[in-house]
Amino acid sequence: MAELATIARPYAEAVFKSAKADLDGTATWLDQFAAIASNAQLLQFADSPKVTDDQVFDVISGVAKTALAQNAKNFLRIVIENGRLDALPEIAAQFRALKNAQGGSSDAVVYSAFPIDDKALAELSGALEKRFGRKLNITVELDASLIGGIRVVVGDEVLDTSVKARLDQMKIALTA
Repeated sequence: MAELATIARPYAEAVFKSAKADLDGTATWLDQFAAIASNAQLLQFADSPKVTDDQVFDVISGVAKTALAQNAKNFLRIVIENGRLDALPEIAAQFRALKNAQGGSSDAVVYSAFPIDDKALAELSGALEKRFGRKLNITVELDASLIGGIRVVVGDEVLDTSVKARLDQMKIALTA
């Protein structure tokens, strides 16, 4: 079977080209589809030979949080008919990459041991944009295992200032 990235690329490029006018709106419904398609029970339901494409479409569109535009419905129907529901998360990721490349920004995930308030996040965002040299779309995820500090992931770059990372460095230094 072909790799998901290879399968997802034409879909992501097609959606990107057709959505030039409303990239943010398209990203919203595409992320919803990706989250829904990540559910193992839904994929099992969709793979059942007793279930029709219309039934799968009805379930997914019923679970979607917002009303779907016609282009979103058409895209979902094509993905379902082609049996590519499992590729939806990768399609969404590649779409975001295309959108970010056009806007000159990157997605960043900030892992923190504690919640970050809006003021601190704004200051952190400015510092990280300076550090990485580009505009960042930041999302925050809590990770209590860090003990303190933050860990920032931007693409394949990682900035780890967590207490856990420092303890790991000390452990290595002491056992060397």
